[in-house]
Amino acid sequence: MIPGATAASFLLVVILGAMSPGPDFVVVTRSSLAGGRRAGVAAGGGVALGVFAWVVAIAFGVAAVLTASAVAFSVVKLVGAGYLVFLGVKAWLAVRRGEYRDLGDDPANRSLGAGAAFRQGLFTNLLNPKVAVYFLALLPQFLPADGSTAQTLELAAIATAGTVAWFAALALVVGALKRFFGDGRVRRGLDAVLGSVLVALGLKVAAETA
Repeated sequence: MIPGATAASFLLVVILGAMSPGPDFVVVTRSSLAGGRRAGVAAGGGVALGVFAWVVAIAFGVAAVLTASAVAFSVVKLVGAGYLVFLGVKAWLAVRRGEYRDLGDDPANRSLGAGAAFRQGLFTNLLNPKVAVYFLALLPQFLPADGSTAQTLELAAIATAGTVAWFAALALVVGALKRFFGDGRVRRGLDAVLGSVLVALGLKVAAETA
């Protein structure tokens, strides 16, 4: 078992890492805007499942192989960059169509379902090999020298819980401001901004080296 103090410290670091602006943050925010709190929480759950998958991959050595192979790393990175650009272009197309109306309190007016939001969060995280690099560097700081696979999986569960907690809180905050964000004109402006951010992040990821 991981000592309580160590687990708490790891949880805090994971939450602080999740709070930093990046693709996951943008995808969850836009999901909350497009589909409400339920979609935002679902997108956060997808991101969290991606985190769990990466840490499990580290536990079994898969992520280490990926990060050691320049070709494999580049392929995953470029696919992930392309996916971010794709999401950004979708947001731009929504702006171009201009099919916005006030959301109000009617769930039927929401354009993004929880399932689609979950998949967006999951794929955004899974297709970002930088997450593997991050946890490969982070986990040894919280594992004993003779750390077992079970302890790594325990940290994976903690990382998943912390990620879910942060992104659920983010979705709830956006949902609490639904009167403001529900306005069609505001959503159109935010889609233009967030779409641009996603495209910029995709291009940045594609240009980065391992």
